[in-house]
Amino acid sequence: MKIFTTEKIKEIDRYTIEYEGVSSLELIERVAESVTCEIISRWRPNRRITVFAGPGNNGADALAVARMLIEQGYIPEVFLFNIGGNQLSVECKACRDRLLELGDIDYTEVRGPFTLPSITRNHIVIDGLFGTGLREPLVGGFVTLVRYINESNATVVSIDVPSGMFSDWNYGAINRNVIHANLTLAVQFPRLPFMLSDYAELVGEWKTLDIELSAEKINDTETNYVLVEKNDVRRVLRHRKQFSSKNDYGNALLVAGSYGMMGAAQLAAKGALRAGAGKVTVHTARCGYNILQSSVPEALYDADKNDIVITNMQLRHKYSAIAIGPGIGTEAVTLNALEAFLKSTDEPLILDADALNCIALRPTLLSYIPAHSILCPHANEFDRLFGEQDDAETRLKKAIEVAKYYNIVILLKGHYSAIVRPDGRVFFNSSGNAGMATAGSGDVLTGVIAAFVAQGYKPAISATIAAYVHGVAGDLAAEEHGEYGVTAGDIAANIGRAIKTIML
Repeated sequence: MKIFTTEKIKEIDRYTIEYEGVSSLELIERVAESVTCEIISRWRPNRRITVFAGPGNNGADALAVARMLIEQGYIPEVFLFNIGGNQLSVECKACRDRLLELGDIDYTEVRGPFTLPSITRNHIVIDGLFGTGLREPLVGGFVTLVRYINESNATVVSIDVPSGMFSDWNYGAINRNVIHANLTLAVQFPRLPFMLSDYAELVGEWKTLDIELSAEKINDTETNYVLVEKNDVRRVLRHRKQFSSKNDYGNALLVAGSYGMMGAAQLAAKGALRAGAGKVTVHTARCGYNILQSSVPEALYDADKNDIVITNMQLRHKYSAIAIGPGIGTEAVTLNALEAFLKSTDEPLILDADALNCIALRPTLLSYIPAHSILCPHANEFDRLFGEQDDAETRLKKAIEVAKYYNIVILLKGHYSAIVRPDGRVFFNSSGNAGMATAGSGDVLTGVIAAFVAQGYKPAISATIAAYVHGVAGDLAAEEHGEYGVTAGDIAANIGRAIKTIML
């Protein structure tokens, strides 16, 4: 699903109106119908509802929702903000007039100072104050109103975006001056802030409402941001040929593990095998021999000369994919081995966990990372590599910058993991759950990425489909064990089932 900027959404709106014979009022009616259906599916008519409508088309949406709720037997209290008496858009006026035609309704048009209504935790608040057209932070009385709503602990439903939030970048925004929605009903598309942890408390649960904007225009409009869904991954995954052998699916090398951290190597190997790599070899310290041969007998074992850490990463064979990092530690000899290897290869690599920590200790190594390599940091690892970031938004912007500068792919892990490509495009992963916040989960992901690279998928594609498969495996594990009970081993065990589920 594409994620568009505000300006591009406006272009799609205009195209739909001009070329498909749809009026702006009809689009507002479509929005209102969808919002109303969502509300009546969740709450009964006896719930107290307060509707706040602003002077623009977001307010028009809210007024149309109020009208439809009344027609369904609800009794909302409606406030329309028309400060000065001449601020309403043409559509907002029309929706106001249609609402007033219903007769005896609880309606207040606010043209100046007003007394805040009583709102309790038992209320449903419909937030239609300001939508995607907002250009400046809220000030004055609107800030007071927003804070009052937030402090009431009422259940808040925001139309399109929470009022006070910009639908693109929000750097420097003051969260308490933005509506804290429990449910955000976005029109047609998700918005970029929905993908970032900074704004989770503002957006709450979110859903998109399909109001049938021009499919042709949506397809033709380019964007740098995409939310990856099942159909996107299904189109890319290749079915296996009946007459094939393990040699057709690549040979992945995992440089992983050390004394006390051999579990990371196990999990990465299991992830790679379950994701379909033809052969998987683990290069690790000698102490890992019995552990790996007994726990992952399908993987080949390649011993380092050292008993407890990895001291040499030079290759003795040709591999289709090489992943380095899970559990290797940051001992000086391991760091030196990584440096020597980076300086000797120009093949794309998968670098994760301690490989990233090693590079952070010796930042000059960044310039030796081969083009199109995949780096898989979580937030702290990213900041150690590229400098402390204030928040998730600045971190994403920095990831876009450094991916282009170093010509690499960055898989920035999180709830909506962001796969940042060198061309500036960002693919957000939609699968997964909070149960995956568990030790070893990232090691499994490293193995899954390596498996797809080994099978011939391009690095950026491999990172994208691996993140989605990994998330689906976590969802399957959570179905069985609950989010509290998911372990990395459960995720690894469900990788094959996840791919099967996607390809059905």
